[in-house]
Amino acid sequence: MFKKVLVANRGEIAVRILRACRELGIESVAVFSEADRNALHVRYADEAYLLGPAPSRESYLRADKIIDIARKCSADAIHPGYGFLAEREAFAAACIDAGITFIGPKPSAIAAMGDKMTARNTVIAAGVPVVPGTEGTGSLRDEELLALAPKIGFPLLIKASAGGGGKGMREVTSLEEMPALLGSARREAESAFGDGNVYLEKLVEGARHIEIQILADQHGNVISLGERDCSIQRRHQKLIEEAPSPAMDEDLRRKMGEVAVKAAQSVDYVNAGTIEFLVDKDKNFYFLEMNTRLQVEHPVTEVVTGIDIVAEQMRIARGRQLTYKQEDIQLRGHAIECRINAEDPYNGFLPSTGRITHSLLPTGPGIRVDTGVYPGFEITPFYDPMIAKLIVWGETRGQAILRMRRALEEYRIVGVRTNIPFHQSMMDSHRFMGGQYDTRFIEERFSMPEPEEGSMTHRPEIAAAFATLVAHYEAQHSAEFVMRNERDTSNWKWVGRWERMHR
Repeated sequence: MFKKVLVANRGEIAVRILRACRELGIESVAVFSEADRNALHVRYADEAYLLGPAPSRESYLRADKIIDIARKCSADAIHPGYGFLAEREAFAAACIDAGITFIGPKPSAIAAMGDKMTARNTVIAAGVPVVPGTEGTGSLRDEELLALAPKIGFPLLIKASAGGGGKGMREVTSLEEMPALLGSARREAESAFGDGNVYLEKLVEGARHIEIQILADQHGNVISLGERDCSIQRRHQKLIEEAPSPAMDEDLRRKMGEVAVKAAQSVDYVNAGTIEFLVDKDKNFYFLEMNTRLQVEHPVTEVVTGIDIVAEQMRIARGRQLTYKQEDIQLRGHAIECRINAEDPYNGFLPSTGRITHSLLPTGPGIRVDTGVYPGFEITPFYDPMIAKLIVWGETRGQAILRMRRALEEYRIVGVRTNIPFHQSMMDSHRFMGGQYDTRFIEERFSMPEPEEGSMTHRPEIAAAFATLVAHYEAQHSAEFVMRNERDTSNWKWVGRWERMHR
């Protein structure tokens, strides 16, 4: 196993990886920007090094600085987490050139699956079904895309070739609106990924977003760990995930798992990855893309399979064979994950920034919270607004929903607005409870109820007063000074000495 691992990320995923390192007896190294100087992952690691100013392009995206730090601290390996440099072929190659193990796939696999058009053509050659769209490789001009659009059929999606997370994506319903949408999609893709290339894909209506988690070692073994349903999305951003999917049956699960394994084998994939599919109303499924990294929603798969995916990533990167075989994978119970974001669901989900003055995490049977914040931590506008991932497990889906309701009710965060009310409304939705939803559910069939009269949303001055009281209490508490005991030791030790003297 590795002696020392550098985690090239921040927030809850950095803390998650650092915990895995500690359990495996591996020394850990954190990197941080000036905005994250007091972040939880910095406190948790054995060593921590400053990268640079708050903007990610000057800190977490500086591959050269990260590799330089890894060399100086003698790190054996680098774990990229997700986002930032996780799917950068050049970063993976630079790690290898520096003699440092990259805990992830080979650069060639990242390149093949990182460009969405190349990925489509790769899996087509392997016999994997894909959503109809523009085929072939290379960049297509706007004129060519406009000519191909009617052949594909409307509605369709403009998607960034190097994209992800909904960036550079636009929905098109007619040819007339397409030129303007092409321009805005290219600009957003160029800004987010440094690549303005886009392609077209048929919009599958009434579809569910299903992804298959795979693990692959360096000895040719590839297994699937079942599916996650990620259909609850807003503007192509996932908000709730669950495993297994309420829309799946054993036959469909087996077929999709086999196709996912085939897609991974087509690029000689190694380490953890996710194959994303769209499943239509008739249970036809189509390859969407492959994420060559750890997913945000990986905990729901860990909970229902009992497999520590991060620990497996490290074992695989060390050259060991998979701990499990396909026949060992059994899905037990049901898991749901809610992404707790610093945003206001009553005001168009606008981001909320500020200092967290109080945080009370839910506990109890079947509850897991992955977070990177604490009371006193400041939510800044520089990074993703996700505060935590709340994961629950139940023996049945119904029990998981009930536990999630309880956990959301217990969760308290003061100082910033969060989307907890949104999740509470979703857990009360009859269509969600019945598993009757698709990727358009939030936009077309769900709306936030008006806040109750007298709630903190209606009376912001009450919330402000409470926040002020909490801040005042914590300031007083931190200023308290406890004097040293008159004796040179604790009362417990003093009593023990007294008893021994008088025996």
